[in-house]
Order: sequence, then C-alpha cells, then structure tokens
Amino acid sequence: MSVGTYGWQSDFARKYVGIGRGEGRAEGLAQGLVLFLGARGFEVSDTVRQRIGSCDDLDTLRAWAQKAAKVNSPEELFD
Repeated sequence: MSVGTYGWQSDFARKYVGIGRGEGRAEGLAQGLVLFLGARGFEVSDTVRQRIGSCDDLDTLRAWAQKAAKVNSPEELFD
C-alpha cells in the first residue's frame, strides 16, 4: 500500500497528519514567496524573511503572494 492511499484509522492520526500537511503547505508557500521576491530583484531583509517564515496562516500567505507581484519593496507586503 502506498503512502498516498493509506487510510488513517484513528481520529488522532487523521488530525495530526492534517496539521502536518497544513504546516508543510504554509512553509512551502512562505519559501516560495521569499524566492519570488528575490527573483523580482529585491533584497529580502532578515526581518521580512522572518515575518514571512513565521506566518502559518495560509490565507495571509496567499494574500501576500498575490501582492508580491505588485509591491515596490518587500516591506509593502505588510501594509
């Protein structure tokens, strides 16, 4: 049986697997956002990198990702 099709048997396992997936999505989106800002030619400060990296709210990260295409500096994400 592959990992992708494994049926978790307990509510406990389903809950914590779901939490882990959500955390992984947030971490990946945060890393992608920092990379995108760098690709736009911005110098991403440690402060901005830390604020993005510490965010675990997917909706906020998605909003920042959309805004990242239009900002004139990474700090404008948070305005």
